[in-house]
Amino acid sequence: MNKPYIFITRKLPDIAIERLQSFAEVNMWPYEDVPVTREVLLEEAKKADALLTMLSDCIDKEVVEAGQHLKVIANLAVGFDNIDIPFATERGIAVCNTPDVLTDTTADLTFALLLATARRLVEAAEFVKAGEWKSWSPLLLAGHDVHHKTIGIVGMGKIGQAVAKRATGFDMNILYHNRSRNETAEQMLGATYCSFEELLKQSDFVVCLTPLTDETRHLFNKEAFRKMKKTAIFVNASRGPVVDEEALYEALVSGEIAGAGLDVFYKEPIDATHPLLTLKNVVALPHIGSATLEARFGMMELCCRNIMLVLNGERPETLVNKDWLRTT
Repeated sequence: MNKPYIFITRKLPDIAIERLQSFAEVNMWPYEDVPVTREVLLEEAKKADALLTMLSDCIDKEVVEAGQHLKVIANLAVGFDNIDIPFATERGIAVCNTPDVLTDTTADLTFALLLATARRLVEAAEFVKAGEWKSWSPLLLAGHDVHHKTIGIVGMGKIGQAVAKRATGFDMNILYHNRSRNETAEQMLGATYCSFEELLKQSDFVVCLTPLTDETRHLFNKEAFRKMKKTAIFVNASRGPVVDEEALYEALVSGEIAGAGLDVFYKEPIDATHPLLTLKNVVALPHIGSATLEARFGMMELCCRNIMLVLNGERPETLVNKDWLRTT
């Protein structure tokens, strides 16, 4: 009996894929920091029973259609907007993601980004390294307090709730906006549901953790930034296209808002010429929300378990397309 064939679109540590190699033929793109080419992805999809993909891979209708033997796509991310879910479901292909294992890790990074932007930590560190620290002065690199301020979380899913939990340790007033009420966050964390407009007006820190959908694309536009406080700090740890980057740049330059902490961008990776990188009131990170050894290995292990379950005829642990079983 032929072993199933699995293609992995980035180089992962051998220890992370040992379980897959024990029962399947596994081929892996040989580079960790270079995306798989479109040509190779399409060729591999033709042969694959399973794909282990990254958020940066475009798994569109063409790729799915090429996968004549494809049974499962395991995405190494919580998000899955890079995959044509309806068409995969139509073809009877299970799509899986990696929620939960990175919730606290991403929440840690999100709150660290908030703190770094508010207290100008990156700017201050570079100030010392550049030899500019000559004396003490009352307002030297003065930032903004975080404690007892109002945080507005847009997208109160599991990560949003974990960020809210951290905010309670700073005695913050917690507002949130979501497609539906999160009663757990309200009861356990004292979070208050409000409209998007009200959140923008009242919050000292606006934290974006919403998934990318047709409704949320460019949710943070010129109008949204104008409604925020001039002292407000914007943090985005969700998806780049949720933000109109030109509008954000203008808001920062004009003083409509005080600063921005960004872990994601419209088109990634960005280079050193990106306009937002010219601003001192921007802290920019290279999409490292879940980048700890513990979280990333946990994500890899979950992808492998999901693939093995589907190829063995079982239901995966974290199924995205809930209608999948109806087509199989």
